[in-house]
Amino acid sequence: MPPETSPVQPAVLLTIIAETVLKDAIINLFKSNNVSGYTINQVQGEGSHGKRLGDIAGYNTNIEIKTIVSLEVSDSIFWSIKDYQGQHALMAFRQNVEALIN
Repeated sequence: MPPETSPVQPAVLLTIIAETVLKDAIINLFKSNNVSGYTINQVQGEGSHGKRLGDIAGYNTNIEIKTIVSLEVSDSIFWSIKDYQGQHALMAFRQNVEALIN
């Protein structure tokens, strides 16, 4: 099958792990960058900001948000969330993937 007709396209899997309090801000950031979909999970772990056990809803909890976007959109989101790093627990990374695009 020629590449121009393939439903599989190169893309970026963007993963953000952040304090739950940032959820609405990150979703708004996605929407302002025309991100069409994302997945959110409650997560637990430990890092430089201490343990995040998720034992009280909304307090000391983290979320993991994943979305598939272009490299340019991931750059824009990285620049926008950088300001949160000094004030909140936040980790973000991206991976090159091939995605089934409709």
